Order: sequence, then structure tokens, then C-alpha cells
Amino acid sequence: MQSIFKWFATGPDMAPISDPERVRGIFERRRWRVLLWLIIGYGFFYTCRLSLSVAKKPMLDEGVLSVEQMGIIGAILLYVYAFGKFFNGFLADRANIRRFMSVALFLSAIANLLFGMVNNFYLFAGLWALNGWFQSIGSAPSVVSICQWFSNKERGTRYGVWAGAHNIGEGLTFVGTALVVNSFGWQWGFWAPGIACIIVAIMMYINLADRPQTYGLPSVTDYKQDYSAGKPSTASVRSMQMVVLKSPIVWVLGLSSACMYMSRYAVNSWAIFYLQEGKGYELVEAASAMAAYPVFGLAGAIFSGVISDRLFGSRRDIPALLYGLLLTGSLCLFYYIPPGFLLLDTVALAMFGFATGGLVVFLAGLIAVDLMPVGAAGAVKGVIGLFSYMGAATQDWISGILIEQSKTVVGGVATYDFDQAFYFWIGASVVSLLLALIAWNKRAHE
Repeated sequence: MQSIFKWFATGPDMAPISDPERVRGIFERRRWRVLLWLIIGYGFFYTCRLSLSVAKKPMLDEGVLSVEQMGIIGAILLYVYAFGKFFNGFLADRANIRRFMSVALFLSAIANLLFGMVNNFYLFAGLWALNGWFQSIGSAPSVVSICQWFSNKERGTRYGVWAGAHNIGEGLTFVGTALVVNSFGWQWGFWAPGIACIIVAIMMYINLADRPQTYGLPSVTDYKQDYSAGKPSTASVRSMQMVVLKSPIVWVLGLSSACMYMSRYAVNSWAIFYLQEGKGYELVEAASAMAAYPVFGLAGAIFSGVISDRLFGSRRDIPALLYGLLLTGSLCLFYYIPPGFLLLDTVALAMFGFATGGLVVFLAGLIAVDLMPVGAAGAVKGVIGLFSYMGAATQDWISGILIEQSKTVVGGVATYDFDQAFYFWIGASVVSLLLALIAWNKRAHE
């Protein structure tokens, strides 16, 4: 076990390279390659996490699982994911990101391949729990790597672009996986993402990188001469992580993110099912409407960083408020649109995607990362991630129960009422907005 931890740990600092031109050449090549593969890799993490969301209806129709069992399995993944994010976030501050992240995606892919080969609730639950643990390693290492290779004044824009990667994964899942499932059956909804992610994991192992100092490069703060967040801390990683754990604002932001994730994962997990059962669309129609969600989510994430950096002087609270209002409004619109208006449903999902894209940037990391020591970015993501996915997991099983209890059977045909579930989801978005206001105008290390 000690050898395994040593293999995953960040390497020792190499002797500094003295030639400034060589430093610049190596630094620029590596950091842009790192950012590209963080975006691609993190996007593909989502294809192995959301595959169950697309396969729900076919699995239900074949009697493989009930709605309540699907809710339980989804919740198991997210609860494991929540605690995994906390634990692995703290490890990420000490890890070789190249090895840590690529191996995690590879193992998640294996879990998906096995999931498509079994036909038992308990095996499903066990494999999806393992998948949740491997999936939990995707986010924090990405943020740690961004903080290692991009300085404070650059971070908002790059973070926003990276955070949009989950929308790429969602789009591939909601459209690509849906087409595969529709053509070849629910099992291929797990096998296809698994095969793709094995290939991507290998490419990540080749292209990601450890800290700059392990290649003889200076810290990014010194390289860019960007001391806007202070000089690099000489404190130990443990002491910086304790600052994070003791910070009340991190916990408040964690609770806000938890409520936002209840709404976000309600749509991730149940929107396709709702469009089919509640509004009468076919799977491909429902998937096409859902495609707007990740596409506009990507735009929301990218614009969030650019807007906060360039229009609000790297302040995150004002745009976070605007995104929060849009989140609640779009969720209400999605609920109140009557069946048969596919275009309006698509617009509502696009608005919701744009809002969540920005809020995942702000509430799920960037606000707290800006406020805490940069050397503990993994710990920040770990704490926020624990709250976020505890909220997402709690939503999944509560939503499953609320939807299952609303079921009525007439002539052997089941119908579902989603009213109570939507009241729950909309209420969570309102609470998230109110909690986020507590972080208004906070400054670093408050």
C-alpha cells in the first residue's frame, strides 16, 4: 500500500532550469496541453457517470430495475462520490495529477463495462458504488492542476473553460449514448462509454503533468509574476488544509452548492424520464431537447469566468447572483410548459444549462478557491464536493420515492405525476441562492 501511495504522490522538485527562454517554452507547451486534456478528460468522466440516466426507461421497460431501485442506485453512486471527493480532494494536493486522474478514469470505464454485463440489483448497486469512488477523483485533481499551471489573474477564465467540460460529457451522454441505447439496447449505454473512456484515460496519462517544479520550472506565481493573491505560501500542505476546514464561509458555500446540485442532478437524473413519462416524448426527442442543456451549460461556464474576470474585476458574487436567479426561473418554466411544446422545453433546458454551467464554476469551487490558500485547492474542492454530492445523492433517492409514490396504474399502464418532485427541486434552488448571498463581498482568507 505504501508503494501505491508513493507511485501516486507528486514527485520531488528538480534543479531549476536557468535559461529563461527554455523555461518559457517548456511552461507554455505543457500548461496548454495540460488544460486541453483536463477539459477532454473531465468531460469523458461524465459519460461514465450519467450512462444510467439515459438507460433508465429501457431498463424499466424490460423490468431490469424499478424506479425506486434506480433512485437508490443513483443515490449510492452520489453518496460514495461525495465522500470520495472529500477524501480524494485532500489527496490531490499531494498527488501526481497525471497518474491520479488518468488511472481513476480507466477504473471507472471498467466499472461501466461490468455494469452492462450483470442483471441483479445488488451487483448493480455494488458496481455503481465503485464507479462513484473512481468518479470522485476527476474534479479536485483538475482544479489542483489548473492552480499549479495558471496564476490567479488567469484562473477564472481557464477554470470556467475547464468547468464547461462537464457539459461536453453531458452532451455526449444525452445524445450519443441515447442513440446507442436506442439502436443496440441498454447494455451498450454502459459499454460504449466504457470503451471510449479507456482510450481517453490512456491519452490523459500521456499528456497530463505533475507540478511545474518537478520539471525544473518555477511556480506559476513566480513565472507570471502574478502576486495578486500573495506570494506562494511556505506553509505546509496540512496547515493550509486546516485553514480550509476551519473556514465558515467554505461550509456556507458548500451548503449553497449542495442545494444547487439538488436542482442540477434532478435534471441530470430525471429530465429525460420526465420528458418521456410526463410529456409524452420518445427517447430520441427527449434526448434532443436535453442536448440544449449541456451545450448552453458549456456557454454558461465559459462566460462565467470571462465575465467575472473582465467585467467584475475577478469578483464572483455579482454574476453568481444573476446565474442563481436564472436557475430558479428556468426550472419553473420547464415545469409549467404543457406537454407538446418541445421547442419551449428545449429553451427552458437551455436556460437551465446556462445557469448551472456558471453556478458549477462559482459555487462548486471558484469562489472558495479564490478565498482560500492556493496550495489547498484540492481540499477546497473536497469539502465543497462533499456537500455538493451529498445534496445530489439526497435528491436522487427522495426524487425516486416522490415519483414512485405518484404512480397510478390504469389498465396495466403506469403513469407518473411529477408535481411534488418539482416543488422539491425548485425549493432547493431558492435556498441555494439565499445561502450564496452570505458570501457577498468576501475577501481572501476571511
